[in-house]
Amino acid sequence: MSKTRIQDAFSKGGGIFRLAPSWVPRPFNKPGKRLKLHPDDYYAYGIHNGAIVERWFSSVTNVITPGGAEDVGLSYVDTDGTAEGKVLFREAMSELGADLIGRELKEKYGTFPMYAKFFDYQYALFHHLHHGQESAELVGMNSKPEHYYFPVQYNNHPGDFPVTYFGFDPSVTKEEVRDCLRDFNNFDTRITRLSRAFRLEAGTGWYTPPRVLHAPGSLLTYEPQWNSDVFSVWENVVSGEPMSYKLLASCIPEDKEHDLDYIFDLMDWEANICSDYRERYFRPPIPCGDSPEYSEKWICYGNPYIAAKEITVNPGQTYIAKDEAAYGCVVAQGYGSFGAYRCEAANMIRFGQLSADEFFVSEDAAKAGVKIKNDAVYEPLVILKHFGPNCNMPDA
Repeated sequence: MSKTRIQDAFSKGGGIFRLAPSWVPRPFNKPGKRLKLHPDDYYAYGIHNGAIVERWFSSVTNVITPGGAEDVGLSYVDTDGTAEGKVLFREAMSELGADLIGRELKEKYGTFPMYAKFFDYQYALFHHLHHGQESAELVGMNSKPEHYYFPVQYNNHPGDFPVTYFGFDPSVTKEEVRDCLRDFNNFDTRITRLSRAFRLEAGTGWYTPPRVLHAPGSLLTYEPQWNSDVFSVWENVVSGEPMSYKLLASCIPEDKEHDLDYIFDLMDWEANICSDYRERYFRPPIPCGDSPEYSEKWICYGNPYIAAKEITVNPGQTYIAKDEAAYGCVVAQGYGSFGAYRCEAANMIRFGQLSADEFFVSEDAAKAGVKIKNDAVYEPLVILKHFGPNCNMPDA
């Protein structure tokens, strides 16, 4: 039955799927409440799993929440506009293969190798890193390069700390950092005193490679990233909230959990203390198309893994958007049509409710062009599109 649903939806959608919202809770921090989720639904997974602070897009990667649902983080295809008609995006990927993501991604990765998310925290996140591929593979996971973009449409307030720490100041020594790891369980080490911070600016972004410490600030963030949820937390008290040692030793082989040399070596020291960090990793948008009908810009680029564009179709206009690779997307503002579907940015979504703001476009449909029509009188139709590594993104 699900195979029939997948094939029928793919055909009727002209190679485009509409996806259902995928909500993710976390047992730390505080929600910024900018996800357009109904205010009564932030604890829909249960208090023990924490508040919903993320929404994932085009995801075949799931989050294991203690005592929670096994499909948290996984995207579903909305095949017929009913909750009963939902089918796992992962299952559609398996069924359609190269017809959905193209031969290159299928042969190299076997799946769509990235996903995107909105993360929405009231306070800054902890100073943490994502493992390199070698150490991630030891625990059956992938490395996690990631890119940030701060959409103006979702940042009606900046949260309590719209500043991100990256790496460490070049004057910091390895021993100073090791001391923070040694004292993780003893007292507040204030590890970010060794870092350097940058004020975040809506409408811009940053690339963060694996093995670099970072403490993301409190703007709602659109984050295209590799297929992984691997991380290690190095900050032990965050906005007054103590972190468990289990978070420092997260995604580490059991016999290495108390090996501070092993944990320290998860970090790329030279990348963390580079003196030109902003020059290397800050990503202002790069325009790549403009006419009376539309404008488009690269918002995530300059790395070997992940990319994103923001396209704006002007009020009352129609534009056929052509791309070289399969992509997922979310409507950030406005309403109209996207290919064979009606589309609309979300104002408020109930947990479990379907929406018309998220889609996945097959490679063939992307190359043929997706017709986007803005039905508004005054409001632009703005769509964020996330790609894998085969989209011909510009260099930094």
